[in-house]
Amino acid sequence: MGAVLLPWEVLYGFARMICLGFLVTFGRTPRASGKARGMKRNIFALLGGVIFLLGFSAPSEGQEKAAAQEVVQKVQEAAKSLSQSGEAGLAQFDKKESVWVWKDTYVFVLDCSKGTVAAHPFRPDLIGQDDTKLKGTRGTEFFPKLCEATKTPSGVWVEYWWPKPGEKEGSRKVSFALTASNTPYIVGAGIYDDKATIIELQKLSSPDK
Repeated sequence: MGAVLLPWEVLYGFARMICLGFLVTFGRTPRASGKARGMKRNIFALLGGVIFLLGFSAPSEGQEKAAAQEVVQKVQEAAKSLSQSGEAGLAQFDKKESVWVWKDTYVFVLDCSKGTVAAHPFRPDLIGQDDTKLKGTRGTEFFPKLCEATKTPSGVWVEYWWPKPGEKEGSRKVSFALTASNTPYIVGAGIYDDKATIIELQKLSSPDK
C-alpha cells in the first residue's frame, strides 16, 4: 500500500515546486535591472521563509497512545513494587524518565489515608498537599473515587478530564487505581480516550476475565 501524504506534506511540496519554478524562470534572465533583481530577491526571500516555516511547523508523528491493558499491567507491577519497598520506593514514580512513564501516560501514587498525592512525575506541586478536593479540568472531583480502590481488591476505573503531559487543555482520562498492599498507597495510571466505557474497562481488570 502506497504512503498517504498529509495535508502539510502536500503544501510543503507545493511551496518547494513554486520556489524552484521561480528559480528556473528568473535565474535564467541574463541582464535584469536593479529593480528586477530586487524583486527577485524579495520573492526568493519570501518563498524561502514560507518553506522554512512549513518545514519547522510540520507536525511530528502523533504520540503513541497507551492501551488499557498496558495500563492495568503497569499499575499491577507498580503496586507490587511499592508494596515491597514502601515509602522508600515513592521516588521512582516522581521521575519523568522511567519505566513508569511511557507513551502518552504515566503512573502516579496517592496516599488515601492523608488525602495527598504521594508521587507524580509531572505535577510535583500536588505532592503532600490536601488533594481531597482536587478537580479535573471540567470541575469533577476524582480523588475520593480513586481511593475507592482501597475497598476493591481488583481495583477501580475512574473517569475525569485531565491534561496530557505537556498540554494545558484537558482530555477525557479514565484511570485504573489499585491498592499497594501493606501500604497506605494506591497506584494509578490512565488512558486518554473519548470512547472507552467503565464497564468495558472493568472487564480487563476483573480477576474473572
